[in-house]
Amino acid sequence: MGILISAILPIGLVALVGVWVGREFTVERQTLARLSIYALVPALVLSSLAQTTLALGNAISILTAFLLHTGLLYLLALTLGRCLQFSPDEKKSLIATTIFANVGNMGLPFVLFSLGEAGLERAIVYLVGSSLMTASVFPIVLKGEGVLKGLRYTLGLPVLWAAIAGIFLQGTGTLMPLPLERAVTLLSDGAIPVALLMLGIQLSETPFVFGRHELMGAGLRLVVSPVLAFNIASLVGLSGIDRQVVVLQAAMPVAVNSLIWVTELGGDTVRVARTIVLSTLLSLGTLPLVLWLSSP
Repeated sequence: MGILISAILPIGLVALVGVWVGREFTVERQTLARLSIYALVPALVLSSLAQTTLALGNAISILTAFLLHTGLLYLLALTLGRCLQFSPDEKKSLIATTIFANVGNMGLPFVLFSLGEAGLERAIVYLVGSSLMTASVFPIVLKGEGVLKGLRYTLGLPVLWAAIAGIFLQGTGTLMPLPLERAVTLLSDGAIPVALLMLGIQLSETPFVFGRHELMGAGLRLVVSPVLAFNIASLVGLSGIDRQVVVLQAAMPVAVNSLIWVTELGGDTVRVARTIVLSTLLSLGTLPLVLWLSSP
């Protein structure tokens, strides 16, 4: 319970500040979303990747499992959206809440406190895959204007180039000049708080009710996703702590940043915000169970 409190309580407290700000003042969420996408999130990705040490053999297997897992989740969400005759915005929101997990500000501390430094190293590899997916494929999917237009949009996102730069710096052992490193660090420190404040502001404008869309999104994220990840990890030959980290990261609730991307690229922001809250609350019960079931 201490692990869960230390990981989830700060998220809730900052979001509550956002709720208060949203109720007291008129805040332009689109401006905050663009500030995050074009300044804060790229700095976070660059800083994280530049400081990461990756074991190549394990990293490749973990990233392979991540890609297969994300691809199957996308197809599942797309199929469900069509079968249930969701509107375009509802489909985008279901896809976003299904494939975009909170593997950073919640996944990393949870894995660290439950599995130690060895687990954290592998969780960072998973985060690298998620960061690259977010910078490349995710905008194409949500933009919904074809691969070429989506690709042009993606190439204009600083987060993609930040990811490439971070991998280059880490792979070559190159250090950023101290002033640049400090500037990147200052920006990266603001990424998660702004995302959480955005969530709170959105919630201040959202009736606190949950329907079948939110329950479906939370169920896909917290139940279907880790079960699928366990089988995929086993299929690609992962075992022990490698497989356990993949399953735990796949079991994380919906990422707060998914609200930022949906706000910028399209989707039902109300349902996304509700699903983030619902999945985070339900993860208090599901994460300990997944941790126990995935133990070697």
